[in-house]
Amino acid sequence: MGTRTILGVIGGSGVYDIDGLQDAHWQAVDTPWGSPSDEILTGVLNGVKMAFLPRHGRGHVHSPSSVPYRANIDAMKRLGVTDVISVSACGSFREDMPPGDFVVVDQFIDRTVAREKSFFGSGCVAHVALAHPTCPRLGDACYEAAKDAGITVHKGGTYLAMEGPQFSTLAESRMYRDSWGADVIGMTNMPEAKLAREAELCYASVAMVTDFDCWHPDHDNVDVAQVITTLTGNAGKARDLLARLPDALGASRAPCPHGCDRALDFAIMTAPDKRDAALLAKLDAVAGRVL
Repeated sequence: MGTRTILGVIGGSGVYDIDGLQDAHWQAVDTPWGSPSDEILTGVLNGVKMAFLPRHGRGHVHSPSSVPYRANIDAMKRLGVTDVISVSACGSFREDMPPGDFVVVDQFIDRTVAREKSFFGSGCVAHVALAHPTCPRLGDACYEAAKDAGITVHKGGTYLAMEGPQFSTLAESRMYRDSWGADVIGMTNMPEAKLAREAELCYASVAMVTDFDCWHPDHDNVDVAQVITTLTGNAGKARDLLARLPDALGASRAPCPHGCDRALDFAIMTAPDKRDAALLAKLDAVAGRVL
């Protein structure tokens, strides 16, 4: 049975609003996991409902480590969002992915250490599959929308998620690039992608390259001023991409062919009579379909 597409956008550094959103208004969403990064801007874009959340909050008040990732994903779920697009700044490990390019990420290496990474835990244990952590259907739509917007975009790439807020050491940058085979580096896509999978949301990541990290011999230090300049240009391109997504996805939506919206079918391990009632209450939006 088909449903209506409701597109959720989590905007990273420099992307704080959506152009052309009709009936737009900011609304607060309460979650059992605390408050999201900010109020959520909801409206309709080209016939498709959309919910936009600035990941760092308006004015950039949250560091990558303090972003309330669980509350953000739970809030999207409570608003009925079906598809989440993550837009975030990143550094590049590849000469052929220079500043200004976009990368539709399809793999992650999670090096974060100071964040809550699951909605589940003691009293309700669940293990979701994450071999393919993004939704290919949604990633393809982002790729086509980027091409239509005239953006230089790469299809597929591995995103190294670091804790931050400091940038990499030279030794780390070389290891991630040469030994681990990462393509880009950022601080915010994990645990966001993991939580989206637990919430049975299709998730795609669009990484906007701002710099070459410090591995590059001509860019041995990340120049923050240059990053900000590139960020500004990337933000405009990101809005052009997002404006094309409603037409790429359509207003009606079939079940995800890759099973993202059924990720919990066999994931919950705790016996029904052993489940913690307080935790189950917090999972009402995220896992209500199976609980």
